[in-house]
Amino acid sequence: MDTFRLQAAASAGSVFGTVVIVVGALVIVGALIWAVRFGIKVKQREPRTPRGGEHPTLPDSGPVHETRQRREPDEVPRAKETGRRLTPHELGSPGSRRSEDQSRPRWNGGTGGSFGSGGPGGT
Repeated sequence: MDTFRLQAAASAGSVFGTVVIVVGALVIVGALIWAVRFGIKVKQREPRTPRGGEHPTLPDSGPVHETRQRREPDEVPRAKETGRRLTPHELGSPGSRRSEDQSRPRWNGGTGGSFGSGGPGGT
């Protein structure tokens, strides 16, 4: 009789564990189905994508071109001028102004490029 009770208790624990796993799996599957349906409803409320002829077109004046200009940074006041060190919040945003010289910078002959000193190289 003792053996029968032990086997019954063991099988009841095993059945209980199986039921918990099945119920947990059903909850997860239900949550996934709800999430997919919710996503479909949200997608249906969004405006549709534009068709081929509904896309924006270029203005009559043609494409807008970018402008290039050289900028110079504003000078940071020195400690000698103010009499004390400036803290970062006193400096403000790094401003800039239009440079007087708008010519495009070019490489000078005999000076370095991106590597080394611009010498004759390894020859």
